[in-house]
Amino acid sequence: MLLAIDIGNTTIGFAVISNSGHISSVAVVDTDAKIKKIRAVVTKILKAHVIDKAVICSVVPKATKTLEDILSSKNVIPAKAGIQINVVGRDILVPIKNRYKNPKQVGQDRLVGAYGAMKIYGYPLIVVDLGTAITFDVISPKGEYLGGAIVPGIRLSAESLFLKTAMLPHIDIQAPKNIIGRTTQESILSGLFYGYGSLCKGMIDLLSSKLLFPRKRESMRVVMTGGHTHLMKKFVSPKIRIIDEDLVFKGIYFLSHT
Repeated sequence: MLLAIDIGNTTIGFAVISNSGHISSVAVVDTDAKIKKIRAVVTKILKAHVIDKAVICSVVPKATKTLEDILSSKNVIPAKAGIQINVVGRDILVPIKNRYKNPKQVGQDRLVGAYGAMKIYGYPLIVVDLGTAITFDVISPKGEYLGGAIVPGIRLSAESLFLKTAMLPHIDIQAPKNIIGRTTQESILSGLFYGYGSLCKGMIDLLSSKLLFPRKRESMRVVMTGGHTHLMKKFVSPKIRIIDEDLVFKGIYFLSHT
């Protein structure tokens, strides 16, 4: 079985994927967690599943090294020695034409998500990833990665308000009940969710107009993924109908079988 590892700026996601592509187990740990805790998560996965290959997609080099060391250590589970470890961008290249001016600047997670979406949903395509940053990635009608847009994510924006203002509180991220907030917390949540929902819908229209003639715009595929997908999806409807929270894991699976 394949162990797919998605290392982001906020969390590390683990998924166990069968040879047929079935995702049977998913675990998440904070990226800045102590090595002991990360090792415990990996050990638990290796005890429960027969893993012969691990593929890492990462935007945090330090965490990449940590995971490679853990997976290479015979002290994790002696019987599991010899797992093949591949890192996307180093050992595996995403087979997509990258039209960025400097292709090395594109995060591997963006390319892997775009590749997974192309394989499953076709193209032209826009992938909206709600992570630490919200990214919009555009795939042309020719299947080329064109680039996109990046804005601060929901949690990052909320933390910035708390850290950079004197009186605004730290809040728990949850969907607002009303667009008109009656408390400071409700007002912040309204601004985040309705505001980002409007931003997403507006960006989708702008990006779509660059790819398709207006009369064909309804054929544009838009896929949403990322950690806040389950909270945000109703605020971007009906612009986004395809929700796939495991998109990067699926992209890693396809890469491991190319």
